[in-house]
Amino acid sequence: MSNKMRLLVTGATGYIGGRLVTRLLEEGYTVRILVRDAQRLRGRSWSDRVEIVKGNIFDIDTLAPALAGIDVAYYLVHSMAGSDNFEQQDIVAAQNFGKACRDANVQRILYLGGLGDPAANLSEHLRSRQQTGAALTEAGVPVTEFRAAVVVGAGSISFEMIRYLTERVPLMVCPRWVFNRIQPISIGNVLDYLVAALKTPESSGRVIEIGGADVQTYATMMLTYAKERGFRRWLIPVPVLTPRLSSYWVHLVTPIGARMARPLIEGLRNEVVVRDESASQLFPQIHPIDYRTAVKLALANLEAGQVETTWSDALVTSQGDRSVKVLSTHDGMIMEQRVQIVPVSPEAVFREFTALGGERGWLYFNWAWQIRGLMDRLIGGVGLRRGRRDPSELRVGDAVDFWRVEAVEPSHLLRLRAEMKVPGMAWLQFEVHELPDKQTRLVQTAFFAPKGIAGLAYWYVLYPIHTLIFSGMSRAISKQATMAVR
Repeated sequence: MSNKMRLLVTGATGYIGGRLVTRLLEEGYTVRILVRDAQRLRGRSWSDRVEIVKGNIFDIDTLAPALAGIDVAYYLVHSMAGSDNFEQQDIVAAQNFGKACRDANVQRILYLGGLGDPAANLSEHLRSRQQTGAALTEAGVPVTEFRAAVVVGAGSISFEMIRYLTERVPLMVCPRWVFNRIQPISIGNVLDYLVAALKTPESSGRVIEIGGADVQTYATMMLTYAKERGFRRWLIPVPVLTPRLSSYWVHLVTPIGARMARPLIEGLRNEVVVRDESASQLFPQIHPIDYRTAVKLALANLEAGQVETTWSDALVTSQGDRSVKVLSTHDGMIMEQRVQIVPVSPEAVFREFTALGGERGWLYFNWAWQIRGLMDRLIGGVGLRRGRRDPSELRVGDAVDFWRVEAVEPSHLLRLRAEMKVPGMAWLQFEVHELPDKQTRLVQTAFFAPKGIAGLAYWYVLYPIHTLIFSGMSRAISKQATMAVR
């Protein structure tokens, strides 16, 4: 198959789908996206390089325009987060999609499902993933169904559950399911398989089990993660701890709600390992990495501040032109975002936030910034004494008080990385977007990657102060930019 084929990706707003689009574009494919709300793709780095079609997999009439002229379609959607009856919804959606692909003469469907012995007593979640694959085939279009267990990468819900539980709970009472065998796979290898299948016609009409280089248990996965983070963790097994109770615990400790955690936890009662080695025969060029290496790669990206994949959040655009604040968690990052609509050009707003720090200060509650700098100096940090190299110009690598310039794009973006002593890693980002009628949207985002319980305590104890200071600073930048033009 050549790179001239036209591809449709469903689930592009999700974790796997969003990353797959980038890989497909890098390979030179023509990509179309099916999405219910096109606004959710604003800010994606690839949004202007794909064709976006609005549609709904539950409404078969909307699928024909999306599939017209498509050679291969990726089916990467799942209803688990949206309904208690997700199992039946998945089947209906897959049947709709399969029929629409048949009517549009699509050559093949690529699908990512879940590992698990179909002859075993599978959980509803795992059974649903496999039934979805079967439902896709009913219309007669050849389906390549990959089946994977835990996907290792920052942002994957299964891996994030490991991250948060390990980061926040030094001593964990564990149910029996944490000692069941799992064969995790890195996100990079999952994408390798999904892309390689396009040039492997022998994979058509096959169910292909994929996994990493080693078999783990949920317990060893948490302990390995803890070791890589420099933590000591203890696991105490108990004979009885139901999935419902476990899901409430996950809900309490992590950002993952009980409604979503419960089917995932129920799935962990099953052994999910590769039983069929056909993946290595069909794709000999792909060499799966082991779990520990996958964890190191995920943590390296986090520690390097590579949070670009989370900046596509579209909440601000869905709120209209009102000042808005959003607090959320993505890829292990706590994000606090504020938006101001400023009646001047992006260049004018950019000039104001790139002049922050040094002799000018931070425009709002500057005394609080000075106290924070003094506290940092007292515990051996850099404090505010470094100032800045130039009063108005910034370049990558410049020091700005206790920040370091990590990225600067003229008239568009400034990202600062914190170098004060904090239990985690922190960034402050400013971004401007041109609007009609000579207006500008200023987006100010604070990112924080907490390290353990101390990091969480730091964020939430200081959250009221941060809210006051960051809100005031955002308003002050808007006011200063407006006054400077007038």
